[in-house]
Amino acid sequence: MTAVLPWDKPQLQEGERADMCLGVPMKILSKEGDSIVAEVDGVQREASVMLLGEDVSVGDYVIVHAGFAISRLDEEYAEETLRLMREIYSDGDMV
Repeated sequence: MTAVLPWDKPQLQEGERADMCLGVPMKILSKEGDSIVAEVDGVQREASVMLLGEDVSVGDYVIVHAGFAISRLDEEYAEETLRLMREIYSDGDMV
């Protein structure tokens, strides 16, 4: 098996776009143990809160990335972040 190193990857050509994952602010709808269901724009996702160093509750906002809540946000900051993300990204980008 041959490893692919970052410098071995082909460079993007003009007009191509590189995809990346973002952590998205989501509102917690339910919580059972270390598992939550969170929602943004009608999309619900399950996530784990085991990486958070603080307690969260239903109604709190968290940043969810790769199936884990990685940070807790206050509502005002979460809503402003989502507003800015909606300005920058198209509907298809935020799925």
